[in-house]
Amino acid sequence: MAEHKHKLEIFRGLLKFKSNVQKIWGVLIFLSIVTAVEVALGILKPPILLNYFLGIKILNWIFIIMTIIKAYYITWDFMHVRDEKPFLKNTIIIPLLILIPFLLFILLWEGSYIFDIMFDGLKAWDFDIY
Repeated sequence: MAEHKHKLEIFRGLLKFKSNVQKIWGVLIFLSIVTAVEVALGILKPPILLNYFLGIKILNWIFIIMTIIKAYYITWDFMHVRDEKPFLKNTIIIPLLILIPFLLFILLWEGSYIFDIMFDGLKAWDFDIY
């Protein structure tokens, strides 16, 4: 039986590693940098990123996009989806391509509805009125 080799590059071949251990460390460092940027943005909250775009603050869009990027690299490299057959890749990726925009739509739609009801319709944010 032939031994299966994992692909040892990330970022579509821009970084190539000599072993699986080096690749794991490379992906871990990348994910750590993305997480550090998220934490720094969450602490600093730059005023320019607090403007709204499509009903959500730009800072929140950045968090959503960076979370999707981290989820992609975790599944693609750590869970070895990259090395699977195309059919299995598609059974994982295609539902996510449908689910993520749908969940973002629900987040935007329901969040703006609740905000409008609380802002215009009620006198207080307290749900224990009755």
